[in-house]
Amino acid sequence: MKKLITVFALITALIGCSASLEDYKATSPKFNLFQYFDGKTLAWGMVQDYKGKQTRRFEVSIIGTVEGDRITLDEDFIFDDGEKQKRIWTITRLGDGSYEGTAGDVVGTAKGSESGNALNWIYDLSVEVGDSTYVLTLDDWLYRQDEKRAFNLTSMKKFGVEVGRISIFFEKQD
Repeated sequence: MKKLITVFALITALIGCSASLEDYKATSPKFNLFQYFDGKTLAWGMVQDYKGKQTRRFEVSIIGTVEGDRITLDEDFIFDDGEKQKRIWTITRLGDGSYEGTAGDVVGTAKGSESGNALNWIYDLSVEVGDSTYVLTLDDWLYRQDEKRAFNLTSMKKFGVEVGRISIFFEKQD
């Protein structure tokens, strides 16, 4: 019983150690989702399993179109095994500066906020693996490096347990 209490205490302490958007308030350049993704962006990424082993690589071409408080991101993925995927995000900027987004494989509505050079998205994604479909919770962190480049680190969880990670490097083309 003592071991169980100790493990629970450690897990509780570690949960409190996660980054907060407020940690990035003074960083620059400011992320500015609409400004960064308006136009053409190319990206390269990888998927890792829960042990950190790379399982897939991909390239993605993104065309962003801003209309008022809405941006549409038209994403075309090509994976290292030849698979192609398309995702079209529709993202709305809300009055409080936060964002909501939808896409065909997103379950419900994605919620996002930015502070300084960071943007955090939380959403559930329907993922096909073989003949099965899983709904994973994605905790997506994007970091603006400069005018042309940004990084994305994503934790994928099922029942609160990390089952994989995604890392992406973006480069604005316009």
